[in-house]
Amino acid sequence: MTTICYPVPPFTPSCIRQPTSSLRRQSHSPPPSLSLSTAHATTSTTTLLPLPPPPPPPPLDISATEPTLTCALNCSHFQSCSGCTHEFNLHRPIILDDVTNFLRRYGVSDFTFDTCKLWGWRCRAKLAVRGSSTNPLIGLYEEGTHNIVDIPQCKAHHPNINAAVELLRQGITEFNVEPYVEDEGTGDLRYVQMAVTTYNTSLPAAERYKNGKVQVTLVWNSRNENSASSEKLNSLANFLWKNGGPRSKLHLIHSVWANFQTSTNNIIFGNRWRHMLGERDFWEHVGGIDVSLAPSSFGQANTRAFDTLLRKLHKYVPYGSSVADLYAGAGVIGLSLAAARKCRSVKCVEINKESKASFEKTIDRLPATVDSNITWHNADASKDPFSWLVDSDVIVIDPPRKGLDVSLVEALHNISSIERRVISSERSNSVKEEKRPWVLRAKEASVQIGSKQSPENIPQSVPQTLIYISCGWESFKEDCKSLLSGKVWYLDKAHGFNFFPGTQSIEVLAVFKRGPQKKKAGKKKKK
Repeated sequence: MTTICYPVPPFTPSCIRQPTSSLRRQSHSPPPSLSLSTAHATTSTTTLLPLPPPPPPPPLDISATEPTLTCALNCSHFQSCSGCTHEFNLHRPIILDDVTNFLRRYGVSDFTFDTCKLWGWRCRAKLAVRGSSTNPLIGLYEEGTHNIVDIPQCKAHHPNINAAVELLRQGITEFNVEPYVEDEGTGDLRYVQMAVTTYNTSLPAAERYKNGKVQVTLVWNSRNENSASSEKLNSLANFLWKNGGPRSKLHLIHSVWANFQTSTNNIIFGNRWRHMLGERDFWEHVGGIDVSLAPSSFGQANTRAFDTLLRKLHKYVPYGSSVADLYAGAGVIGLSLAAARKCRSVKCVEINKESKASFEKTIDRLPATVDSNITWHNADASKDPFSWLVDSDVIVIDPPRKGLDVSLVEALHNISSIERRVISSERSNSVKEEKRPWVLRAKEASVQIGSKQSPENIPQSVPQTLIYISCGWESFKEDCKSLLSGKVWYLDKAHGFNFFPGTQSIEVLAVFKRGPQKKKAGKKKKK
């Protein structure tokens, strides 16, 4: 589907005039932690039928006078599923009006919004498994409860996730695998994670997305692979591989993993993982680089939209900059900038130690032309934030939905003190000893990739640009007002991305600059 990007407010096609009935259950709350999900009706057969992809939308009819369903969800499960909050105008969520008005008040009048892919966009889903072996329910919790809603043919999922869920359902029935019972803590299969890789260099680029392969992670209710139910686990994994692997009629499955979890809390994954079948390494291509993602790593659900955001972000980072990527995960943003903008240095800071292995594998596939001093640190960006800000021209922050930690906001408010500290240290004789304090403090929790450049010959810097990637609009508004209140930063640019069509969620890329806000030149009126 062709990406549509336009200034907001855009032209008003007829599908923007939303019927009143479509406003039910709309709120500004984020999507549920369990992603949109699907499952078919129970069947005991092992014949897997391929699922047709959703049809592409017709062109917007801007001349029509009556409301149309051009941008409608058209999902039969909308009445029961809590994942999507509205059926119509998927290309322009209602929250967009609030976003546009807010940003205009703070000086951004050229805000743009990218609608991205409206159907079949979700490439990563965590689904609960409940019910019984003869009637398994694979889906998400009903809003406000722990009752599972079974929703076959989800319009948000990549079609191959739907097909893999159907295959899993058949395997559960075939081998009498008991779904998890929360109240009793019994059963075998608790959750399943489906992740689609759409990067296959053996196919033409235009065919790669629809032919994506699914990495399946089975969250098993046991401490390890030596439990009494391990035989069922192996049988289920082998069933998936036999009927969906490379030798099957429909090559659907990339790999099968197991995660072992016995906790009674709501945390989906345990700490123990096992690779069972298929390829161990899972690769995707976003932001101009090959990215490795372990099943335990955080990955964006909307691969295409994330790629669009990264390529937009590149434009706001000057060539040769020194970049700090906070809340970095596996370092995808920072490494993408190292490759695209030939950064002098990139330091990635992430609290989840599981992301380290993915970072190291991604490093190995960076283009040979990359000549940056690159580091990854297993650390909390909110602890001693000054050490991460110093020696950086550009700060990139991609926090969770709750927004920025207070300590980091305060450090950004006091950025001038960093500047004075840097100037003072450059004049002192002890500059070599404290030249790169963030490396000294990182110790063994870091990964450092050398550069042909000598760090001792590179002058220290302080951030001049702050790039904020927000997945929680309400928290971003509060952070934005707080950042601007000190008159240290001003909001220069902002772009929106439709990462979760059918919900009241919007991804915002905001660019802040140091110093007083500059008046943007307008068009001169003709005399």
